[in-house]
Amino acid sequence: MNQYIEYATNSFTLPDICLRLRNVLDDPRSDMDDIAALISVDPSLTAKILRLANSALFRFPSQVDSITKAVSVIGGEALYNLVLAETANIAFKHFDNECLILDEHWQQSVFTGMVAKYLGKELNVRGSDRFFVMGILQNLSELVVAKKDPKKYQDYKQDEQPGLPWERQQSHFGFCFSECSGEIMELWRLPMPLYYPVKFAHNRVKLASDLDVSLLTCAIRLTTACYQRDKYADLDIITPDMTRLLPIDEEVLQNAKLYAQKETNKVAVSVM
Repeated sequence: MNQYIEYATNSFTLPDICLRLRNVLDDPRSDMDDIAALISVDPSLTAKILRLANSALFRFPSQVDSITKAVSVIGGEALYNLVLAETANIAFKHFDNECLILDEHWQQSVFTGMVAKYLGKELNVRGSDRFFVMGILQNLSELVVAKKDPKKYQDYKQDEQPGLPWERQQSHFGFCFSECSGEIMELWRLPMPLYYPVKFAHNRVKLASDLDVSLLTCAIRLTTACYQRDKYADLDIITPDMTRLLPIDEEVLQNAKLYAQKETNKVAVSVM
């Protein structure tokens, strides 16, 4: 796994705005005006953030027409997550390769993010918007692996042996893609509440003890069942390890699926 992490972190670094915005948010002397001023110096980023703020990701009753209003309405942390969503799009394009269809991979990642965000709101998890970013980034390393080692990746994709995707990833590479993605996110100095659930998705011990991990993994499993129906239509979305932390019934899962299906195209286009 280390070779892929090193390749990812050496070939792509987070834009400076991500680190500067994080520093401003963590500085108790900073205020909303400081956050808005930092974003506003980049007209391209400003336009993309405003498109996202007015997309299906948020449902504000009135138009958000300035970064200052975006900060006051959605808050600094949510704005940071929007910047990361845009950065994720840049990273996906950076690691684009012939082994994958980038648009499909991006759409599936956004779908996972939309499901995770919906479930976070349903369970009243604080800062549920961050699950959208987690859902997008949890499969970033699949692109990294495919670009760094296309032959090995093709062997994995052509493997018809039974087993869940993350189990086959473990068999072929010695790790699952979400674990590698979480390690990359950590080295990019993203906050622990973002990288930790990604890093430990599918970890049985964490699934039974950490709500954020269980919630993200639930979104990943639901996405797998939706996008790979021929193989995993009957996949258990909530495993026995997750039941204590996720009081979610079939109706909630169905609503999350319908919400994500309806909104994914809109949000994916807003970020792209």
